[in-house]
Amino acid sequence: MKKIGQKQRKTLLCPKSSCYEFGVNNNSNRPTIGILPQQETFRRELPKVSGNVDYTLFEKELKMMDEVILKSGIEALFVRLSLERYVAQGRADGVEVGGKALERQQRQSRSALRCTVLRHTLGESYRDLSMRLAQSELLQWFCGIENFGEVRVPSKSTLQDYAQRLDEETMTAVLDGLKAAAARTNADGSCPVGLDNALELDVVWMDSTALKAPIHFPVDWVLLRDGARTLLKAIELIRKHGLKHRMEEPGRFLSQMNKLCMAMSAARRQSESKKQRKKVLRMMKRLLQVIEGHARRYHQLLDEQWPQTDWTRLQAETVLRRIQGVLEQLPQAIKQAHERIIGERKVANEDKILSLYESDIHVIVRGKAGAEVEFGNSLFLAEQCDGFIVDHELSREVSPGDAKWLAKRIDKLAPQGDLAKLSGVFSDRGFASQHNSAVLAAHEIFDGLCPRDPKELATKMKDEVFAGGQKRRAQTEARVAILKNVFLDGGHPRSKGFAHRQTAVQWAVLTHNLRVLARMRRREEEARDAEKSLAA
Repeated sequence: MKKIGQKQRKTLLCPKSSCYEFGVNNNSNRPTIGILPQQETFRRELPKVSGNVDYTLFEKELKMMDEVILKSGIEALFVRLSLERYVAQGRADGVEVGGKALERQQRQSRSALRCTVLRHTLGESYRDLSMRLAQSELLQWFCGIENFGEVRVPSKSTLQDYAQRLDEETMTAVLDGLKAAAARTNADGSCPVGLDNALELDVVWMDSTALKAPIHFPVDWVLLRDGARTLLKAIELIRKHGLKHRMEEPGRFLSQMNKLCMAMSAARRQSESKKQRKKVLRMMKRLLQVIEGHARRYHQLLDEQWPQTDWTRLQAETVLRRIQGVLEQLPQAIKQAHERIIGERKVANEDKILSLYESDIHVIVRGKAGAEVEFGNSLFLAEQCDGFIVDHELSREVSPGDAKWLAKRIDKLAPQGDLAKLSGVFSDRGFASQHNSAVLAAHEIFDGLCPRDPKELATKMKDEVFAGGQKRRAQTEARVAILKNVFLDGGHPRSKGFAHRQTAVQWAVLTHNLRVLARMRRREEEARDAEKSLAA
């Protein structure tokens, strides 16, 4: 069995911060596009602000994050990947991209990286970030949009486009480049990003959590209310743009549905509540049938006569998809509500509709205090001793279970995918299994999985390395909370659809790791300044 290094033993027995570095590791065989040379513009000197220590620390942190982004090479990698994607899309559309367009895309890509990192750092919405960029010279400096004359800040829609500039695969390449650079040491023993030592990735701590989807609580009759509201608002939008079919005002149907929803909520506090709820649900179903009929007629009307509106065909198709998406799920949602409320029968989780707008979410039962049942996707995280997240995965399907997750991700936990370089793995008892212990033993990796058997746990706790690793695992619990609450909008990312939520998680991990490195640099500088003061 491989031995835990002296530094790692020291971390396990007395956890403290360590070191970092960055670099670009591009193993792709696809043709690359070179970055065009650009003349840097003159940058204004930031105003000196005194009297607020929090602002001073924040300014210093942003400056260090700026240096990490540049020295690690991830900015150059991000820009190159963005240009490759832009050129590929142009060729697919039969358009040859010119030099000026590439230069513009290059500038926008640089802003996209920095603006999105800044948004996850501040936890702001797109609208609020756009306003804060207009107000703050420091934020303009970090995003590279300051100017001596007119300052042009990105709008909220532009910021949202920035967040989706790269897909999941290319964002993974950026994260891998950051991790590879963080673990690299230069020939002179220095670290490319200015840290005293490179990261040690041979010991990892793992945990899993639930990332909640931004949906209403999936009560069955609430799905009917959501479906009715979406259809009626789409009908109202079509009528505003000049296409009308004979019907009452959509607002009257919406008012009737809201009254039925209030009646359904109040039925729980009445005598014969079951009978009353069944009565209200039958009224909802009858109203929804009328709304569905109007929606189908307006769908056909818009599809056939869209030239009479001021919409383009693409804009019309957006509304058509919105209506069609609800109409396709409405029969199943009605049946589900009927089975649970009128038939008083259970519906299997795999057969439930949890949201009319999010298809790749699941019921997650973990038995946590205050969250017995959650609705969303399972998230796997692995960090090294300094808190740098080395691996993560957001599961589209139902979670395979922590034990199977470890077997699936173990190759990605190892530095450069080489299990010979992995010295130890620590986790809670959810990851423990005989199979996982056998795999770790076969590769001579220290087994820090918390056993399920209390007697076996008591025996293993006598080992100081195992006990130190389990004590250090408390920081992993906090790391999960920090990632969700600070960098992922309180655990509810402002992203619709699994692909966008997955990209939001990747941006959050990237921002988190950048800030971890920046703070490590700051601590090292403070320690050096303290040593100089003592020496003087």
